[in-house]
Amino acid sequence: MKLTILLICLLIPCIHVTGSIAEEKPDIHKIVEKVDRLYRSSTSQGKIEMTIVSENWTRTLKMDIWSSGMDRTFVRITYPKKDAGIATLRIGNEMWNYFPKINKVMKVPPSMMMSSWMGSDFTNDDLVKESSMMKDYFHKLIKPENSEPGFYYVELTPKGNTPTVWGRIIIKVRKADYIPVREDYYDEKGRKMRVMELKEISVFSGRKIPAVMELIPLNKKGKKTVVRYMALRFDKQLDKGIFSLRNLQKRR
Repeated sequence: MKLTILLICLLIPCIHVTGSIAEEKPDIHKIVEKVDRLYRSSTSQGKIEMTIVSENWTRTLKMDIWSSGMDRTFVRITYPKKDAGIATLRIGNEMWNYFPKINKVMKVPPSMMMSSWMGSDFTNDDLVKESSMMKDYFHKLIKPENSEPGFYYVELTPKGNTPTVWGRIIIKVRKADYIPVREDYYDEKGRKMRVMELKEISVFSGRKIPAVMELIPLNKKGKKTVVRYMALRFDKQLDKGIFSLRNLQKRR
C-alpha cells in the first residue's frame, strides 16, 4: 500500500511537468501554416456571399472563387446584376481586375494591394492572399493579459520587404485544432485598427473551418463586412484556363 502511494506521488508531478512542457512548446510553425492555408489546399473552389454594412446602407455581393496552391486566385462576382462579371485574377505577385461595363482589364499595382476591394473592409490583399503569414511575417507565441484558457495567441510582425500597413497582427487560435477565431490588426503606431472574428465552424469537403468571417474597422463607425462561405470544396481538379487573362474577360 505504501509503495502504491509512493508511486502515485512520484507520477503526479511527472504528469504535471510533462503537460506543462507540452503547453509551453506548441509548434508555432504548424499553427501559422494552418491559419495561412485555412481556406486553401492544392486547389479550392467555392461560393461566397459578402455583405457590406455601413450606417446608412447595406450591400450584398455573391461570387464564385477558385484557388490553386498559394499563388493563384480567381474571383468572379455573380450578383447583383449590375456588378455581375466583375472579376479579379491573381498570379504570383501580379493582380488584375476586369470591369465588363467598360470592357477593361486593369492591373493592380503593389501600392494598391492594401486598398479596399469593391468598397468592402477587405483589402485586395485580403481577398487574394498575396502575402503569406509563413513567408512574409515573423511569428511568436504571446500571452496577453486578457488571454483565455484553451487558446494560443500568435503575434505576427512583417518582415522588412513585406508590403503591408500593419505593424503587427495577433491571432487567437483554438489549442485543440489550431482553428483561428479572432485576428486583431494594429498599425505601425501600435493602434488597433480592425478586428476579424471567425465564426460558425463548419465542415466543407471533410475540412473543419469557420464558415463566417466578420471584419470590423475600428475607425469607421457602424461599418463592417461579413463574408459567408456557402459552398467550398478542396483538391478537385481545375481547368488551368481558369487562372488566365482570357478567362478574366469572359462574360458570364
